[in-house]
Amino acid sequence: MSLNSREIINLQVGQAGNQVGETFWKMLLAEHGLDYDGAYKGSDPLQLQRVGVYFSEIESQGVQRYVPRSTQIDLEAGVCNRLRSGPLGGLFRPDTFVTGDSGAGNNWAKGFYTEGAELVDPLLDTIRRQAETCDSLQGFQLIHSLGGGSGSGMGSLLLSKLREEYPDRMLATFSILPSPKVSETVVEPYNAMLSVHQLLDASDLTICIDNEALYNITSGSLKIKSPTFTDLNELIAKVMCGVSTSLRFPGQLNGDLRKLGMNLIPFPRLHFLMPSYAPINSSAAQAYQGVSIPELTQALFDRKNLLVACDPRFGRYLTAATIFRGNVSSREAEVAVHDLQKRNSTHFVEWIPDNVSVCLVSTPPVGQKMAATALSNSTAIQELFQRTLQTFSLMYKRGAFLHWYTGEGMDPMEFSEAESNTQDLIAEYQQYQEASVDDEEYEEEPAADLAQEDEEQ
Repeated sequence: MSLNSREIINLQVGQAGNQVGETFWKMLLAEHGLDYDGAYKGSDPLQLQRVGVYFSEIESQGVQRYVPRSTQIDLEAGVCNRLRSGPLGGLFRPDTFVTGDSGAGNNWAKGFYTEGAELVDPLLDTIRRQAETCDSLQGFQLIHSLGGGSGSGMGSLLLSKLREEYPDRMLATFSILPSPKVSETVVEPYNAMLSVHQLLDASDLTICIDNEALYNITSGSLKIKSPTFTDLNELIAKVMCGVSTSLRFPGQLNGDLRKLGMNLIPFPRLHFLMPSYAPINSSAAQAYQGVSIPELTQALFDRKNLLVACDPRFGRYLTAATIFRGNVSSREAEVAVHDLQKRNSTHFVEWIPDNVSVCLVSTPPVGQKMAATALSNSTAIQELFQRTLQTFSLMYKRGAFLHWYTGEGMDPMEFSEAESNTQDLIAEYQQYQEASVDDEEYEEEPAADLAQEDEEQ
């Protein structure tokens, strides 16, 4: 078995979750030298050294196979059936598909309260079986979209159940947020806000991705005239592979999910991260572009390479983690990151020293000499929540579409709770954006509050 693997269980929920998941597994197979049946066809011993992070090793009829440690979940069977009958159909264990019949009809309440609740017990059994075969389970990663019904409602329900059952394990989510320019359904803001309300408490690490940014990258940098979901999913899968590289391949300055969280999340509620990837260039341009470490580093903090449609120049970086893949010297990476911080010092908060961590892995992605991924915790992400909050409030003020949710037994109070929780989150980001080292007032504030409370008592 592969060395000291800290296992991760992958959960893909809803249509978007399963489609992104499929692309992610294809990319993982290629990186670990496995074919679509899970048999090893590679030539590099490093490929199998830590393959156990995402795959279980089984031997059937004298053949060694690697099976994904993954559960595919949806409230309607369509997408999962397509996955089953597609090229990866034989890869997953048949009992790891958990589907409902009626679908969630873009309704968060169906996913969380009615349809989803009926499915959650058999689902937890399936996950439990996978967890029991792990030697040292590190945690779970959930891929879902917040705009529809299954990924948002059922995804939120699953997270809260996992939090109860595995309180000491990491829960990381790759959450696809709706954006106004690429809207699928009119109730997206409702579903997204109700999900964020849950993610605030249940998740340890939420990597935000939004369709608007994905479209901008595919049409702008990759020069694809009319990008399909396959093109968008490839970008997401690249980031997912980048984030998990340091768990899957040995390298210098190694990180795992917990170390990432440790370095990136200064306050438990502020765990929403913005991913970026470099280099992003069209296949035609790739042959003409050399990539230097300083250029890669610069690109990671460039708005054009961000998978979230917000502008980091309007916020400040609390923390960031950079993950370099390929033949990169640690000295060069450290210097490039340090220089970038020095040049843009106003964009990094000064009260967290050395707030950009560097991780190096010598194995590059398939077909590239060098690549890098970054996860940034920037106060600029409040723009994303403000956008959703605005459209949410417009409809909620007039009670539009509410009957679909209350009809599933949901209390309208939950909407106003979600609204005020998100308002608090935005205020928290704003508070830390404005906080500075010599801010005496800021230091003394908590003490003043306590004195006031004592007087009141």
